[in-house]
Amino acid sequence: MTRTHILETAGADIVYDVRGPLPTVDGRPPLFLIAQPMTADGFAALAAQLPDRTVVTYDPRGLGRSVRKDGRDDHDPEVQATDVHALVEALGGGPVEMFASSGGAVTALALVTAHPHDVSTLVAHEPPLIPVLPDAEAAERAFGRVRSAYQAGGANAGMAAFIAMTSWPGEFTEEYFAAPVPDPTQFGMPREDDGSRDDPLLSDRSRTVSGYHPWVDALTAAPTRIVIAVGEESAGTFTARTAAAMAALLGQETTVFPSHHGGFLGADSGYPGQPEAFAARLRQVVDQHS
Repeated sequence: MTRTHILETAGADIVYDVRGPLPTVDGRPPLFLIAQPMTADGFAALAAQLPDRTVVTYDPRGLGRSVRKDGRDDHDPEVQATDVHALVEALGGGPVEMFASSGGAVTALALVTAHPHDVSTLVAHEPPLIPVLPDAEAAERAFGRVRSAYQAGGANAGMAAFIAMTSWPGEFTEEYFAAPVPDPTQFGMPREDDGSRDDPLLSDRSRTVSGYHPWVDALTAAPTRIVIAVGEESAGTFTARTAAAMAALLGQETTVFPSHHGGFLGADSGYPGQPEAFAARLRQVVDQHS
């Protein structure tokens, strides 16, 4: 059974879902599944594969059901980390176990930095951290091309540029920048522009997510077991490279998961992964030192 709650904070009303009992029957901590800009509904297929665990998902402030009250429209991982900390406290305090995807993995690293006792095990899956890359300046330039395409042509144009960027193998060379930005029809999307420019992924509203500088000393000093994960199909791409670079900073290698960047997504997502195999791997990794 899923129960939906609202956590009221000074800056936002955070909507979160709890699947399973609290306190837990077996004494295991709840398992948090967090992402950004994806909201809680993207974890439905993965949560369904973990019926024995109490699973907590949420919509980050300003996304989905969580309404902002602070007048801002940007997405800052350190601000979002305060929200996740407040959720951990509201549910009885940590440490919890956590799987964090994409921008949510950046938020989770900020959480462990600020509140190291909130999380016992963190699986951070493909955090898109530009500053850790050897070609960080070129990567920022590549992301700038996505934002420019979005501003010029709308969501489909921006998404076409984003797909081209995130599927590019290896460092962003002059060969990448010399290639024209692809037309959205190449990916089965129409050219129509609905006029909106507030997409959290394609606009500059999430720039502080991809531009986050992880505090490595704080992360290595934390009691949290941090696992940097990467999809087996992501090899060589932008988020696989950021994951590998982040893992190296922590003195480890990446832990390989099935499928791609959204490998936990279900068949109805438009970008289906392998949620059953993904859940089995997540369970194996989380349980390794529980």
